Amino acid sequence: MPEVKEYASPNKPTWCPGCGNYGMWEALKRALAQLEMDFTDYSIVWGIGCHGNGADFTVTAGFHALHGRALPVASALSLVRPDLKVIVEMGDGDGYGLGMGHFAHALRRNVDLTCIAHNNQVYGLTTGQASPTTEHLIKTVSTPSGVLEQPANPIGLALSQGAPFVARGFAGDIPHLTELYRKALSYPGFALVDVFQPCVTWNKLNTFSWFRERVYKLEESGHDASDRVAALTLAMSAFDEMTCAPDECQIPIGIFYFDADVPSYNAGVPAASTSAWKRAERPRDIAAVIDTLR
Repeated sequence: MPEVKEYASPNKPTWCPGCGNYGMWEALKRALAQLEMDFTDYSIVWGIGCHGNGADFTVTAGFHALHGRALPVASALSLVRPDLKVIVEMGDGDGYGLGMGHFAHALRRNVDLTCIAHNNQVYGLTTGQASPTTEHLIKTVSTPSGVLEQPANPIGLALSQGAPFVARGFAGDIPHLTELYRKALSYPGFALVDVFQPCVTWNKLNTFSWFRERVYKLEESGHDASDRVAALTLAMSAFDEMTCAPDECQIPIGIFYFDADVPSYNAGVPAASTSAWKRAERPRDIAAVIDTLR
């Protein structure tokens, strides 16, 4: 098995000391090593945000996309390079904000890729503004009177849009997160892993200790991950419990839903079975078309 350190580039990470991105980075490296994936077997597409700095710290042939546009880039890559396992790394502000439209359609389209969301419930890179997942009434530099909107519920949205693999992890539990990544990377379709990733600089509410007092593992609770309705009910109730005291309610992490029998979008596109650069050319006579433009 490859060593975990082989998946890290020589560049030293520049995240804040204690940032949840370190745990997510470590879990991904461990999962790749456990699956014995060569650097030519996968590609990572990053969005814009603190998480996107991982493009400098991880060994891969990757792509740093525009803000909110990681999913369409990754979807195209998956279709033209079926020999690669495509991974998307996006943030809550990046993927659930400007990229929400792409996210909603990626869920139902079911392109073969693994989507990892760094959910720190704040815009960390731009100094602490409220993000789509910031808790209701929380005061930030952009909402001094408190956030008026209800936070987005990515797990609930994913389940309602028909996503076939929906999971949530916690950056403070690296072994558990590694296992979620390993299963997501092995899934032949769209796999979402939304990760609670504490921002130690700008989010003073949703800290590592805050989550440790509240999270519990679905696989230890008897949850049936094959029941979408049960998963959606759980996702909605857990959504309401994000603001509860630890002695009043708990927040689930693990696999909410999994369906091994749903064919991916890739499977329905015959041309996507072969890498684009290997596909036979299809010469066409376009002279008649050119004549219409004269």
